[in-house]
Amino acid sequence: MFQNQTKKIVAVHDLSGVGRVSLMAVIPILSSMGFQVCPLPTAVLSTHTQYPVYSFLDLTDEMSRIIEKWEQLNIRFDTFYTGYLGSPRQAQIVKDFIRKFRRPTDLVVVDPVLGDNGSLYKGISEEMVTEMKTLAWNADIITPNLTEMFLLWGKPYQPTVTDDELKTALRELAAKGPEIVIVTSVPVADNPHTTSVYAYNRTARRYWKVTCPYLPAHYPGTGDTFTSVVTGSLMQGDSLPIALDRATQFILQGIRATFGYEYNNLEGIMLEKVLHNLDMPIQVSSYELVE
Repeated sequence: MFQNQTKKIVAVHDLSGVGRVSLMAVIPILSSMGFQVCPLPTAVLSTHTQYPVYSFLDLTDEMSRIIEKWEQLNIRFDTFYTGYLGSPRQAQIVKDFIRKFRRPTDLVVVDPVLGDNGSLYKGISEEMVTEMKTLAWNADIITPNLTEMFLLWGKPYQPTVTDDELKTALRELAAKGPEIVIVTSVPVADNPHTTSVYAYNRTARRYWKVTCPYLPAHYPGTGDTFTSVVTGSLMQGDSLPIALDRATQFILQGIRATFGYEYNNLEGIMLEKVLHNLDMPIQVSSYELVE
């Protein structure tokens, strides 16, 4: 009766001193949604890597030491949520960690941080892509953007795709292991002012789509924000389409709250202004079932 009833989420992400990305987005969002976030940091940076200069402290060796102490203390987690990994070795450490600690009811969410706009991020190698695939195939949920979808799928990147092509990609990625595949940053044909998110549930064999307005501003960390809200929503018992809706609306609220300021966009969206919205019910349901 005295057990801690708050669910624990182990967050395997980097920590940037400046910029609301990775753990600086994951921790406040999931804490606001009522979960205990237990960081397993992959690196400590002065800023995220989209700044022109930054320091980078690799924590690969420390990750193994942290995991060892958790095992000695018999600490268990309800959800494993991975994001940016700094090396193929880190991916191997994380795979071993999940395999050793995971219980049948635990959730594994992998945000396969590899690239965007058709290119790999700085420091991401082809070996890293290979290791990320094996990590993703052991997840319950993966949340690639369009570029990462093609990397995992093993197909050449295309900036525009049809619904049929997306459905094929989602279905074939899910066949590798994940129960749910969610693809973000999908452009809408003939409408540059909107963007969409597609999702596929392998068991239900259903495809979902959420479309939202596109604002002409780039804020790092929106992918971390999206996956964090989806993870929290599903852990709270929301359906997949409601989780997609909640995450999409939250990002849109954050961008709108930030957009009007004279502001360095590299710092990310002003989460502090919209975190309270995570306690509010969905205002408008914009999801649709894709036939």
